Amino acid sequence: MYYPVFEPGWKWSASVKPIAMTNSCEAAHFHYQVSGVLKVVMDDGTEFESRPGDVCLIPPGHDAWVVGDEPAVIVDFQGMVDYAKAQ
Repeated sequence: MYYPVFEPGWKWSASVKPIAMTNSCEAAHFHYQVSGVLKVVMDDGTEFESRPGDVCLIPPGHDAWVVGDEPAVIVDFQGMVDYAKAQ
């Protein structure tokens, strides 16, 4: 498990894309949302928001960012073990 905290203003495509060197996040995530709001946009245009108390399965091929002024805290059960690590 991994417990990331995404601060207001964080966006995958701005913060991680330069490290991952992919057009979108290619990791699947299975997480529980503790606080804050994450907006997720899939490569096919599907959009949703993850809010406190939500359990989400996010397939590969997405961008995500924090909505609002509260940090987004999640418990990620899958997907972030090797998240954007340099090779």
